[in-house]
Amino acid sequence: MANLKDDERLDFLLAENLRIIQSPSVFAFSLDAVLLARFVYVPIQKGNLIDLCSGNGVIPLFLSTRTKGQITGVEIQERLYDMAIRSIEYNGLQDRLHMIHGDIKEMPKQLGYGKFDVVTCNPPYFLTSSKDEVNPNEHLAIARHEILCTLEDAIKASSQLVKQGGKVAFVHRPGRLLDIITLMRQYRLEPKRIQFVYPKKGKEANTLLVEAIKDGSPDLKISPPLFVYDEDDQYTPEIRAILYGE
Repeated sequence: MANLKDDERLDFLLAENLRIIQSPSVFAFSLDAVLLARFVYVPIQKGNLIDLCSGNGVIPLFLSTRTKGQITGVEIQERLYDMAIRSIEYNGLQDRLHMIHGDIKEMPKQLGYGKFDVVTCNPPYFLTSSKDEVNPNEHLAIARHEILCTLEDAIKASSQLVKQGGKVAFVHRPGRLLDIITLMRQYRLEPKRIQFVYPKKGKEANTLLVEAIKDGSPDLKISPPLFVYDEDDQYTPEIRAILYGE
């Protein structure tokens, strides 16, 4: 039995045959997290992986089905960290998945520099220019806006945590592409693979996936585009395969 609190619910991660604790008022993962967990290269047999800005632990849970390595999640909000811990316990993954309640900016000092083979991050997307633009729900505001963590904070921490030759993968908005590439190169992360995700054909891309290598040589590949919905507003076969394993 899951130990649920308040308005929490136990949802299926269908393709992975796992369950996750979510809350409509605190946090529920989006497609972006699923796409990042599928996009990033991971060593299958072993390795040391870390996910920054983990929320309720969705990316560590997804990654657990793709690698037998050790996975650490970092989340600054205690309520979300608590949800992640309970989800990991519910799925019996405590031997491989570990959560840290803390600030990603402190993780290199706390965990050590160059310790990880892979770093993933689904950071807050939106710059915080005025109080009026921020979600009044504190949990959602922190998850979505650069209040406690900026894009530069996330990229700098990722670079410090990853081994030389290790991989760092982010999901973000296409409008920040130049910021991401500029900051990655500033912190010795060379972008190697980019994929744009589109709501449907004929629409502008609304999601960006990027993978970089620490001190890698310049050679950027653009993956084929990914479309979420077809002309009938149903999930495309590619998205159905990611979500449901079909």
